[in-house]
Amino acid sequence: MKIKPFAALRPPKALADQVASVPYDVVDSAQARALARGNEKSFLHVIKPEIDLPEGTDLYADGIYEKAAENFQAFQTAGWLVREDRPCLYVYQQAFEGHSQSGLVVACHTDDYENEIIKKHERTLKKKEDDRTRHMKTLAANPGPVFLTYRGVDAVNAIVADVQSGEPEYDFTAPDGVRHTAWIVEDTAPLVEAFDAIPFAYVADGHHRSASASRVGKEMAAANPAHSGEENYNWFLTVLFPAEQLQVLAYNRLMTDLNGLGAEEVLARVGESFTLCETGNPLPESRGTLCMYLGGKWYALTWEPDPSLDPVACLDVSVLQHRLLQPILGVDDIRTDPRMIFKGGFGVTDRMQELVDTGAAAIAFSLYPVAVEQVMDVADAGDVMPPKSTWFEPKLRSGLFVHTLD
Repeated sequence: MKIKPFAALRPPKALADQVASVPYDVVDSAQARALARGNEKSFLHVIKPEIDLPEGTDLYADGIYEKAAENFQAFQTAGWLVREDRPCLYVYQQAFEGHSQSGLVVACHTDDYENEIIKKHERTLKKKEDDRTRHMKTLAANPGPVFLTYRGVDAVNAIVADVQSGEPEYDFTAPDGVRHTAWIVEDTAPLVEAFDAIPFAYVADGHHRSASASRVGKEMAAANPAHSGEENYNWFLTVLFPAEQLQVLAYNRLMTDLNGLGAEEVLARVGESFTLCETGNPLPESRGTLCMYLGGKWYALTWEPDPSLDPVACLDVSVLQHRLLQPILGVDDIRTDPRMIFKGGFGVTDRMQELVDTGAAAIAFSLYPVAVEQVMDVADAGDVMPPKSTWFEPKLRSGLFVHTLD
């Protein structure tokens, strides 16, 4: 696959912790307003520009994108984002609660995305893709990175470790407790050469951003009579992490009703499809097990694996959907069923139990995390993961590195 150094727009060292923000898609408008309150340097002003407009503004109105461009230019004028004086690569490390992962900030080519060198495991929603396409095109920039993974190789790991032995450019701990450290890669040629031998990468998080970057590249190419294929708009901002360093957390499910059934009837029907027993542990202990909270009790649900199933059908989230959610609780499409609630990330089972106990939900399901290798197997098979089945943590910060398209 192809990677390329780029001349990033990025914050000065002393401002990195003030500029860097959570990604646009992990907070709603109210949460973004609260996070950016009192901090005019927060990159949320660029990626969630509605926070600077009256509440209730249509999120897809022309003024949203105009405000994003205005704020983006203001960040550069104020010196909160400064152009790197040369094309660079960067090592970007995240550390939280004993877990650490080190990736490479690079530009990847949209041809690799289109030609399945960069593989996907999710479908995109047109409305969200249209929004990100317009946002990128208005800014003429990739404001947030796409989170990619690949099967790690020793040559790259050795170079990354050597870079990390030097002085970091950024080193700060965000309010959520995640430590972010970044180093400038001075000699980029060995990494570019090493990635020539890596056959595939996989979108871990950022399917809409990568699809939108490809669309913007095509549109800008069509408008350029002198298009060569090497212009900046043919490349998009990514962070590449070796798969063995990543952690995937469970993406759990709750429902607000029992589809007209009583709790005892649900238990009886679940017992017909699963081996069911009470448990004091709300977390499944292994793949092939899920936990259910109903009527003030946690239950462990197990089943016999079917080796004939394809990589998607054998996933725990698929088993839950096809054996329980659809036939018992009437969930045909978890994307559109308004009764569904999703909880992903660290330590969410207490909150899930509270939602059921207080009547805000009727039943909760705690899942064992999907393995990164399973995600790659699904992508290799040309298939897609079930909706809401992977939660990668920690999330990449936006605003530390921006790739411009002009």
